[in-house]
This record gives sequence, C-alpha cells and structure tokens, in this order.
Amino acid sequence: MYNYSAKNNAFYPESERSTYEFHGVWPDDCIFVPDSVYDEFSASESPVGKVRSVGNDGLPFWADIPAATKEELVAFAAAQKSVYLALSADKIAPLNDAIELDIATTEEVAQLKTWKKYRVLLTRVDTSTAPDIEWPEQPIS
Repeated sequence: MYNYSAKNNAFYPESERSTYEFHGVWPDDCIFVPDSVYDEFSASESPVGKVRSVGNDGLPFWADIPAATKEELVAFAAAQKSVYLALSADKIAPLNDAIELDIATTEEVAQLKTWKKYRVLLTRVDTSTAPDIEWPEQPIS
C-alpha cells in the first residue's frame, strides 16, 4: 500500500509512515493510491518520451518530456565543445612530442596538422547558436 505526494511527485510506503512521521518528513499532501497506480508510475519504466508528472487531480500521469530550453541547448553545446577540445588536446600532445624530439613520422606530422586545424575550427564554434551548430568534422586517427 502506497501514498502519493503531488508536491514531491513521489510515492511513500504506508508501512514506513510511522518512521517518516517520527522524523517529521511525512508529506502533508499524501493520499492513498491503489497498487495499480504505484505499479504504473513507480515500479515500471516510463514510456519512451514521457516523464512522470502531477495532474490537476493531484495524481501522477505521463506527460511529454518538455523540449530543452535555449539555455539548456547552449549549455549542452558548450559542454560538448569542451569535450571535443579536450580530445583534440589529448591527440595533439604526443604528436607534438614526436616532432619536438625529431622522431615524428610523415604520417604523424600530417596528423598533427589535421588535429590542430580541427582544434582551431572548434574554437570558432559559437555555441550560442545551438541547436543550429555545424561542428567541424573530427579527424580519424
């Protein structure tokens, strides 16, 4: 037997109610829900593209996952750019070492130039234009 708190969008087992109350954390808006509601909205995975939300009746329902905001898209693009830049730095470092030590092969010299060009192009990516970003093509190494 479970209770549901719309305020917390969470289920609470009736069997643990006294413990929650003892610690003063039992939500004041809890309502008893049948096991079928708990099974659908807590014990199983959410349907694809859906998220558990609270309906006007105070009960859970499956709502569409909201589209990302512009700010979220820009933040994701900035994080992605950082990952790509870190990868390029990891690729460039040993190639630079080989050149500085005069042990670079012709192929390593060419790879270094390709990775450096990629890194420069990455630095020019304006993440504020997300999601309409044309990322430079990552070199194959």
